[in-house]
Order: sequence, then structure tokens, then C-alpha cells
Amino acid sequence: MNNSSGQSTLQLIGPLLIVLILCLTIAFFMPRMSTVKTVAVAGGIILFIISFASSQIALYILILSMLLGPEIVVGTTVDASLGRGATLRLDDFILAIIGFSWLARMALYKELGLFLRTPLNKPIAFYIVASLISTLIGAMMGRVDLKTGFLFVLKYFEYMIVYFMVVNHLHDKKQIQYFLWVLLFTCVVVSFLGIAQIPGGGRVSAPFEGEVGEPNTFGGYLVFMMAITIGLSLATNSMRDRLIYGGISFLAFISFLFTESRGSYLAFFPMLMAFVWLSEKRKLIIIALLFISLFLPLTAPQKVKDRIAFTFTQRLHPGQHVYVGDIRLDTSTSARLISWKDALKAYVKHPILGFGVTGYGFIDAQYPRVLVETGIVGMITFILLMWAIFRQGNMVFWGTSDTLHKGLSMGFLAGFIGLLFHSIGANTFIIVRIMEPFWFVLAMVVMIPELESEASVEEHSAPME
Repeated sequence: MNNSSGQSTLQLIGPLLIVLILCLTIAFFMPRMSTVKTVAVAGGIILFIISFASSQIALYILILSMLLGPEIVVGTTVDASLGRGATLRLDDFILAIIGFSWLARMALYKELGLFLRTPLNKPIAFYIVASLISTLIGAMMGRVDLKTGFLFVLKYFEYMIVYFMVVNHLHDKKQIQYFLWVLLFTCVVVSFLGIAQIPGGGRVSAPFEGEVGEPNTFGGYLVFMMAITIGLSLATNSMRDRLIYGGISFLAFISFLFTESRGSYLAFFPMLMAFVWLSEKRKLIIIALLFISLFLPLTAPQKVKDRIAFTFTQRLHPGQHVYVGDIRLDTSTSARLISWKDALKAYVKHPILGFGVTGYGFIDAQYPRVLVETGIVGMITFILLMWAIFRQGNMVFWGTSDTLHKGLSMGFLAGFIGLLFHSIGANTFIIVRIMEPFWFVLAMVVMIPELESEASVEEHSAPME
């Protein structure tokens, strides 16, 4: 009894001590900070307290901040060879604060556990360790600036914090429903904001991205979210829900077209074709694919047609084009292919563990980047992680009969396949704005068998009336 009472007292005093330390810290530094920094720190403390008090609310905030959080650059590690450099944005800090509050909560309430065991824990750990070791060796050999490399590695894996937060928090189907609706609400909002950009004449990108947008990132996100809504629509028996999911897909598709992202267009059709394999409504999917293939070239906006045609019709820039047979590719696509070729040539210099993260330079494609930065060891661990994700999603899809769970897992699998193709022309699996929703949904899919098992046990153990 005394033990239990002492533990309860500790659990009550613990949060109060944390709040007190935070208040004392801000009181100490406040006179030395500007008004903007003071407001930012105060906001961070409020977010920490809210997140500490309720993991559910913290995860709602996280979902909304994935695409609706202003990307204000607060610090950057620039290297010309790294393309855009490593930027620290507001949504990075939101995730860090929520993640730290979750870790503090887990440490204080030990019965909650830290990392729930899932089939993906080992593949995630192997990939993280391979990236860290290759980067540390690269730093010791002078190929990697340790600060830059460490920052990039942190950004690569910050979205995995989302995965562990979600799997530790999920306890029933209702939570999946609530999280799903917030994810879809966010998709609707950013789709409307994307549509609002169309009259401006430029390429559509996600909101709050500053002066330079990222249409390819937005396109990848929309491919994934359209897959989720299509999967849910195909699985549901409710006409009302089907119309809602269809409406969300349509809004997302309009924004998607105007991203003018050729890499996202490349991902769209494999994503749709995945439903031919996954859905029982194969004839409907095949008809839809034929309809899109026949009529989209005729009805697509002229800007979209011009963007695709540009790949093959750009005026000649001597020495800057790659030829495939007699077909001349535009300079942008050619530059990508040349960078892949150069990376593969450089890879043989450090084939086992690579140059280290940021040790080689910027490559705008996932697969050659993983290979040249982390070597064959990193590439194998990356492939193992991708295979583990696919295998788990596939197992959940074929093993559930619940319409919501089936639709969610079906949409996830199709979206995952789409992102694998998107990665041909982008660093998809290290882009936070794609990976945060991806790993959030993945966590829900991974937890479906356990939630169904617990629900079955509760149903059978309920007293008969």
C-alpha cells in the first residue's frame, strides 16, 4: 500500500517538477531574448505541456502541422554540394517538442513502455545504425562535415519518432477513425489551398513553404493520400462514405495535376494499378485506368501537357542532354541521369559503407543516394526495411475483414508502391512532409492485428446477459 502511494505521489510530483524547471528556465533566459524568441519559447513550452498532458491531442497537433505548419527556416547548414542544404523548420521543432514530451512521459510513467515491439523495429534499427556508422566513418576520413552529416541523419529519422509514438498510443479502432479523419481533413485543406494557387500561374506546392515551393514533395504527398482515399472508398459499403472519399480524391487530384511534377505523375499510375491486384473490384479499376489513359491526354490542362512534352521537346542545349535511342531528354532529366551515373562510378571507391550521409553530394533520387552514401550495407538495410514494410502491410490487408481496416491497409499498400516509383526522381523516403503522414499511417496499419485481437478477447470475455 505504501509502495503504491509513494509511486502515485512521484507521478504527481514529476510533472510539476518538469513544469517548474521549464518556467525557471524561461524566466532566466527571457531578459536576454527578443520578443519573437520569447513568444516562440513560450509557445514551445505550452505545446510541451499540452503534449505531456495528452498524447492524443499531441498527435492531432502533429497531423495538422505535417502540411499546415509554416516552414519558417530558423537555421541552415549550407553546402553547395548538398543542393538546398539542411534546413531546420518550424515543423521540425514541433515534432521535436512533441517527441521529447512523449519520451518524458514514457520515462515518468514506466508502465506505458518506451518502444512497443513491432515487426519493423529491427529493420528500422539496422538502417539507422548503418547510416550512423557510415556517416561517422565518413567524418573521421574527412569526407563528411560532422555537424552537417549529423543534422541530415537526424532529419532522415525524425519521422520514425512518429511511428513509435503512434504504435505506443493506439488502443482501439475509434482512435484509428479519429486520426484518419484528421489526416483527411488536412488533405482537404491543403488541396483547397493548392487549387487557390492555380490562377497565379505557377506550379502548385504545399502551403507555407516560403519563397521556393516544392511541387514534387506536394505531388508525392497527394499520391499517397489519394491512395488512402481510394482504398477506403473501394472497401466501404456506405454510399455516403464512398462519396466523401471520392470527393477528397477529386480535390487532391486537381491540385496534383497542377504540381506539374513529372516524378509524381510517374508514381500515379503504378499506385492505381496496385488496386487491380488488391481490390475485388478489379473491373471497375481497369475501366477507370482505361478512361484516364484515353481521356486525360485530351482533357488535361495545357500546362500539364506542356510540362510532359517539355521532357522530349526542349530546345537544344549542346552537351547538356542525354539521349535514349533517338529521343533527346530535357536538361533537368538529363542532369538527374548524369548524377546517377557519376554516383555509381564514385560508389566503387567506398563500396561497403559508402561516403557517409552528405559525404558525396546532392543526388535527387532515393536509390543512388542511399547506395553512394551508405554503401552496399546501407542499401541492403534499406531494401530490408522496404520489404518489411511491404510484407507487414500485405499481411494486414489479407488478414483483416473489417472494412475500415481493409480499406486503410489497401490504400497504404497502393500508396507505398506509388512512393517507391516516386523515389526514382526524388529523395522521397527522407522528405519529412511525405514521410510524416506515411509513417503515421504505417503505424496504424501495423497495429491493426493487435487491436483486432484485443477486441476479440474483450468480446469473448464479456459477461453473457
